[in-house]
Amino acid sequence: MRTRSLAALLPHISRPVFRKQSPAAIQVMTDWPDIVGPHLASMTVPRRLSAGTLTVGCRGPVAMELQHLAPTVIARINTTCGQGVVRRLKMVQDLTAPPRPSTPPPGRQAAPAPVQIDDMPDGPLKDALARLGGWLTAPRGPGRR
Repeated sequence: MRTRSLAALLPHISRPVFRKQSPAAIQVMTDWPDIVGPHLASMTVPRRLSAGTLTVGCRGPVAMELQHLAPTVIARINTTCGQGVVRRLKMVQDLTAPPRPSTPPPGRQAAPAPVQIDDMPDGPLKDALARLGGWLTAPRGPGRR
């Protein structure tokens, strides 16, 4: 068996995916929460990018909000994915768009006790490092590495 570089294999692997969706469309789909923010991302889903029109599935009355924010959202998409990728947003009512959480997100974990730093002068840097050390040495709960 002959070894091949990853660069030689990548076009064969990615070609079927890019036939279905362009790299820009995939980037919009994956970066959607970063582009529109957590509030809109919780109630909208990008569905399709075709000929400069991005179809966005919306839950509830968020389509009206998105319509008002369209110039800003389009500018953010084009900044992220390249100029001219999206020229227009098309909103569709979509009951499968993720619903906004009905309960508030769980509260923040209580801050652990700061670590003791003896060989440093008192001041804001020492306080910040002591708090950081507390987080780094705190027992790790489930889901934390």
